[in-house]
Amino acid sequence: MRWLNLTLLILFPVAWFAPLMRAALLPIFGMDEISVISGLQSLWGADAGLALLVTFLAIFAPYAKTIGLALVQFGLLSRATLPALQILGKLAMADVFLIAIYIVIAKGAGWVTIETAWGLWLFTACVLTSVLIAWAAARDFAHGNHVESAAHADKSDPALSS
Repeated sequence: MRWLNLTLLILFPVAWFAPLMRAALLPIFGMDEISVISGLQSLWGADAGLALLVTFLAIFAPYAKTIGLALVQFGLLSRATLPALQILGKLAMADVFLIAIYIVIAKGAGWVTIETAWGLWLFTACVLTSVLIAWAAARDFAHGNHVESAAHADKSDPALSS
């Protein structure tokens, strides 16, 4: 699980730049691709407060949670931080719901055409994978099955000490 968690450190940035959706006022004029980053760039010009909130939910929360969980899994951070990491994970999931609400609202307007793109699926998969990894880690730690630091494991393994 900890290696899967580390892959999220690569996949999250890919998901931020990947197209979440394609949108057009009238589809005959072509559709613009919207990613997390391009959406944030537009949002910073229109509403800095909302842009700050979405930046926290879409970029900071999932990445900080992934890094924190990796540190716990490799024995470099205390298990006591797991509740805070779970909160960060829930905040990151809120961003996926925000995107879904925007799509529903825009489609309801009638004159806007929106198609979801592969980046939305990748971003959602990253967030859900992160939530599942955190859940599994919390469960393992609650049952006493935790990963010790590499240095401690090397000293306690007789095969490695000889």
